[in-house]
Amino acid sequence: MPALAYCVDAAVAPPPGYVFAGDSSLPSSVLFSGGPPETTIFSSPDSPPTSENMSWSPPLSSSLYKIDGWGAPYFSVNGSGNMAVRPYGTATLPHQEIDLLKIVKKASDPICSGGLGLQLPLIVRFPDVLKNRLESLQSAFDYAIQSQGYGSHYQGVYPVKCNQDRFVVEDIVKFGSSFRFGLEAGSKPELLLAMSCLCKGNSDAFLVCNGFKDAEYISLALIARKLALNTVIVIEQEEEIDLVIDLSKRLFVRPVVGMRAKLRTKHSGHFGSTSGEKGKFGLTTTQILRVVRKLEQADMLDCLQLLHFHIGSQIPSTALLADGVGEAAQIYCELVRLGANMRVIDIGGGLGIDYDGSKSSDSELSVAYGLEEYAAAVVDAVRCVCDRRSVKHPIICSESGRAIVSHHSVLIFEAVSASSYEVPSMSSLELQYLVDGLTDEARVDYQNLSAAAYMGEYKTCLVYADQLKQRCVEKFKDGCLGMEQLAAVDGLCALVAKAVGELDSVRTYHVNLSIFTSIPDFWGIDQLFPIVPIHRLDQRPTVRGVLSDLTCDSDGKIDKFIGGESSLPLHELEGNGSLSGGGGGRYYLGMFLGGAYEEALGGVHNLFGGPSVIRVMQSDGPHSFAVTRTVPGPSCGDVLRVMQHEPELMFETLKHRAEEFGQEDDDGGEGIANSLAMSFRNMPYLASASSCCSETDYNGAVDSGAGDAEQWTYCYA
Repeated sequence: MPALAYCVDAAVAPPPGYVFAGDSSLPSSVLFSGGPPETTIFSSPDSPPTSENMSWSPPLSSSLYKIDGWGAPYFSVNGSGNMAVRPYGTATLPHQEIDLLKIVKKASDPICSGGLGLQLPLIVRFPDVLKNRLESLQSAFDYAIQSQGYGSHYQGVYPVKCNQDRFVVEDIVKFGSSFRFGLEAGSKPELLLAMSCLCKGNSDAFLVCNGFKDAEYISLALIARKLALNTVIVIEQEEEIDLVIDLSKRLFVRPVVGMRAKLRTKHSGHFGSTSGEKGKFGLTTTQILRVVRKLEQADMLDCLQLLHFHIGSQIPSTALLADGVGEAAQIYCELVRLGANMRVIDIGGGLGIDYDGSKSSDSELSVAYGLEEYAAAVVDAVRCVCDRRSVKHPIICSESGRAIVSHHSVLIFEAVSASSYEVPSMSSLELQYLVDGLTDEARVDYQNLSAAAYMGEYKTCLVYADQLKQRCVEKFKDGCLGMEQLAAVDGLCALVAKAVGELDSVRTYHVNLSIFTSIPDFWGIDQLFPIVPIHRLDQRPTVRGVLSDLTCDSDGKIDKFIGGESSLPLHELEGNGSLSGGGGGRYYLGMFLGGAYEEALGGVHNLFGGPSVIRVMQSDGPHSFAVTRTVPGPSCGDVLRVMQHEPELMFETLKHRAEEFGQEDDDGGEGIANSLAMSFRNMPYLASASSCCSETDYNGAVDSGAGDAEQWTYCYA
């Protein structure tokens, strides 16, 4: 007799010849002959073995989370089982690797313990990685140009929309100055930002002005030209050329003009929607010819010097890339034939990165090439067309923002608790109590379930268990069944599901994060990023989980992961992972390759502001890194201010209320007022009880990073 039968009919004597199970707790499904196989957290056929006694190692974690695929050459697992950053890519020496857990500990430990007192979530920036990405991109084009005998050079720009953070943009201008790396702007504030930063850059660096333009935008771009910045105004809408011609004459500036062409070439993925004949931006061939005629009539055709196009982000293959670049090169040569003073072909963005480690052109999360293959395909496509048309090779420009900044930033957040359905045990007396309380129809379902269990018909058991549950739910809604009996039915059905291997064992890990603020692309466009525990990677993950954020929104969860997975291999939380306990139970996760777009797109849903930010450089110190800048995340007062509230007035209102109702307290309500003031100063996220040693330490941490931030003087007792 299958052991399952004793669980669903423990109150009934077993048939002759069968041995009673001894107790009524549900045995593991592996005891049932012919039952489903034991499930495992590993779904890949190449995954490591799952035996509980088998030793685990960091290389097995690297394979499980595909770190060598998406992380190379900047991320790896070190011998301690922690995520490590290799700031110089392949040139990083072993002693230069940076342990990510040590950075988190330094950032989050209280000041009295030698830490910086920052609250999580935390963005860790690595300028060394940013510099290496720039140099690697430049080197890839330099090699392609030299090896193919190309007659000009590469001169890229960074589209600041990818990450407008001041220090990111300033770093790019500084790191790229030796090879004339410039900036691209798509709005008036971005143009102001770019103008200011490029005043400290190479005078030959391009300032490419894209996006929709009005008279003020164009005037600002012409002023930049007056300030000796190498500014190019790219015409995206036909009517913009009239403004450029008129305003340049008024301001006595000879502009440099570019045109964005609307190519026929496009790719079919999500990011390809901005390309093709029906794309949002650019001019058709008919419009291009009209713009050329207008410039010629204004005696300004020599001002037309750049052709810009954009196939779409995350171009999946070099074949598609070469097709689009070849089409654009034909338009470039035609503009030369029409008399334009062409010098530059701007291939736009599209240089993709490998989010899932698959190196596949069939995945929207990956690309089937590296920097070298990308550069070689671009140079070859332009060279071949220009050589056929006997046109001088143009300067090649690209706007590869995603590929430049994605790797340099890591988002760290903490799992604070985990929930899962605990299957209850059920004694024979409890089972008998349940059966006695069932209605006649429900008792028939129970008897059918019992019979199916005796026969070992596991799928049939699930059918009858579901019927029993649904019938009892209806009776509960009608008031004919008590809550205790409904809970007992739920427990019985869970026991059956567990026995036949159908119980959902995926846990929900609650993380100290707002997905809408920090990973908005996951919610908005289903963009997946690699998410990995940053420590304990020398231990075997024993459970699978999904991530649920702090927001009061059902969409605030991550239940899709790279590799087509609907859950993530995770470790059991130690000490329940509680924020109220010591630091031993903390469980940190990292979201990687999120340095582009996420910070700019994030909102303040539920009034959760952005993370704290720390800037880390490689150094020869004991931990191989030095913290060069810290910025605490926005406080509750800061995010309230974003929505037009006035925290100072709010505090005064609440303080007066505390004084009014706190007359019986020894401090006359001052204790309440101080607590309120501290709440306005704190970040909206969950805080650890050990995150600060005292109020003075906390205030010091905030003041040291906030600079001119508002001082809540009444916080001090």
